[in-house]
Amino acid sequence: MTFGTAGVFVLNTGSEPVVLDGVTASSAWGVNGEVAYEIEGVIYASGKTMQWLRDDLKLLHTAPDSEWYSGQVPDTQGVYLVPAFTGLAAPEWDMYARAAIVGMSSNTNRLHVIRAGLESMAYQTRDVVDRLLLSGEVGLSELRVDGGAAKNSILCQFQADILGIPVIRPKNTEATVTGAAYLAGLSSGLWKDLGEVASLWQEERVFEPRMSEERREQLYAGWREAVKLTRGWAKKVVVD
Repeated sequence: MTFGTAGVFVLNTGSEPVVLDGVTASSAWGVNGEVAYEIEGVIYASGKTMQWLRDDLKLLHTAPDSEWYSGQVPDTQGVYLVPAFTGLAAPEWDMYARAAIVGMSSNTNRLHVIRAGLESMAYQTRDVVDRLLLSGEVGLSELRVDGGAAKNSILCQFQADILGIPVIRPKNTEATVTGAAYLAGLSSGLWKDLGEVASLWQEERVFEPRMSEERREQLYAGWREAVKLTRGWAKKVVVD
């Protein structure tokens, strides 16, 4: 899972493409005549949510500050932020969905909203993962993360909790540009094969799930209800 401005979940399916509802089948890479395919789940707003909280709502000074602010409260007090600013991508694919913050009370403050924005990244990842697992075609025993927001330990821990599997953060979280460099090195002969490239990956930290299954499912059920409220909103309300 890459937590960039957008989010991208990728699962390598080997030499054959796997077509599943709600996600995209595409080629992962091709080198030296060998092609690998992938299942890809794109999320429109991942780190973009933190940018919105920073630039438009002025709740943050910098995106990395979201870790400190989120850590000041134990949870969101039932607040959910669904960042469907331009609709929802995988697995909903609803171009008419629009963003919403729901569940607020008079006790809600900016810390809860910031944490809700952070947690939305993890919830959207689970949306994609659940769609894959529902097919029965694939399984998932761990999740490797990268991208700028992967440096946020609260996000990584919550992701492990809401999925119920370990989340692994590498020492180098800039996987996209590194992957492009690896492919160039393979093509030019700098590395002899994929095995040598794979050995360069180094684990920095493993986040084990700590949340009870009951709590996990309770929180995720709330998220799904919040997502339902955003579906088709642009069709229901016309804004000039």
